[in-house]
Amino acid sequence: MKIIEYNKLVRDKIPEIIEKDGKKVVFERVGGGQLLKLLNNKLEEELVEYKASGSVEELADLVEVVYGILEHLGVSIEDFEAIRKDKSDKRGAFKEGLVLKKVIED
Repeated sequence: MKIIEYNKLVRDKIPEIIEKDGKKVVFERVGGGQLLKLLNNKLEEELVEYKASGSVEELADLVEVVYGILEHLGVSIEDFEAIRKDKSDKRGAFKEGLVLKKVIED
């Protein structure tokens, strides 16, 4: 018998997928502060994976975690997009590749 321990947040269908492969799964549902902590950990994990691979698929995983955090915080994707757009309108986006080198004050 081989047992692998993970103790990390996974996508909702992962236990079902593993069981269809003939394996047994032990999992628990969490919520509240514990879920937010695990989502934040997952955000870091997915960011590391994206930075290592540059893969659009990993970037999609990163966004999925962001969506999970938003849902936990009670913020709709539409409200989030409005916040993002407002900030972009006021402060710009990251399309022009501007690197701030110095600010000189007299």
